Amino acid sequence: MLKKMLLAAACLALVYGCAEMREKRAMVLKAPTISPEAEYIGSETCLECHEDFDADGRNIHMKIAEFEAASYRHGCEACHGPGSLHADSEDPVNILRYGEEGMTQAEIAAVCVTCHQSGEQMNWSSSEHAFEGLACISCHTVHHNTRKKLLKDESISLCVSCHQNQKAKMHFPSHHPLKEGKMTCDSCHSPHGSANGEPGMLKTEERLNDLCFECHARYQGPFVFEHAPVAESCLECHDPHGTVANDLLKQNEPFLCLQCHEGHFHANRKGLTGLRTQYKPGKTIAGTLDAYNNNTNHFVKGDGTHDWAAGMLTKCTTCHQSVHGSDVPSQAGRLKGRGLTR
Repeated sequence: MLKKMLLAAACLALVYGCAEMREKRAMVLKAPTISPEAEYIGSETCLECHEDFDADGRNIHMKIAEFEAASYRHGCEACHGPGSLHADSEDPVNILRYGEEGMTQAEIAAVCVTCHQSGEQMNWSSSEHAFEGLACISCHTVHHNTRKKLLKDESISLCVSCHQNQKAKMHFPSHHPLKEGKMTCDSCHSPHGSANGEPGMLKTEERLNDLCFECHARYQGPFVFEHAPVAESCLECHDPHGTVANDLLKQNEPFLCLQCHEGHFHANRKGLTGLRTQYKPGKTIAGTLDAYNNNTNHFVKGDGTHDWAAGMLTKCTTCHQSVHGSDVPSQAGRLKGRGLTR
């Protein structure tokens, strides 16, 4: 009983410790301010000099009505701060600037999340992108932009501009249909941060598998006989960004299966007792099995000539087709009590 109590206490300490570490990892975002003497003068004054920034009337931030964001400042000064000092002096120092000589990346993000603090955006302060030194303007541009979500480029092109390894995997023989235009990176990832704080910024609040099951529901189960790696994580066997092997598998069969099932090798390996199948003329699998069942002297045992080749060239899924889980056991019966599985 004492051991169970100590184990429970250790688990609780681990859980609270992880939660504390995750909380400490959240970045503190503090928006910069202009001089207390600066006052709001309205976007009309700004557009007297910067008329080209809303010449086509497509800037979505300029279209926000008072009732849509009643507690927030609207127009140019919502992002650039009160502009009275800048209008008088025409000095860029007296306004919030987003260029190379302006605010830091963290300060830029702090200004944006002043309004964008719900949904996925609320996780930005603890996201991997934030800790890599990116800001909102790394992917978005507000002015003169007609793209959806104000992105600088098309979604996939924008992501692979940094994630070059994933870009290469998109062109592997087996890949998700990103380059075909049937899905995008944000089909699985949230660029603003994940709710569960896990690496990869996945769009799930629980397990990785739950995200995969949204499209691949047939593998969810429940099954009577579960495959342990499947229950743990789909990434044990698959690389979602692309692979050379079929079905996004990290390796071809049987090499992938042998990473875990090292002792459960093909029955043709030399040195194992029991049923052997030699691929020689007149020695078929069915004929060999019948000879064994009839207790004749025609039972052929492996001599090692082709044993390893036959094992390496045989896919495990030839027999074990339901690798994600099954209601049928992998070994259904035995042959005449000789210890041989059929």
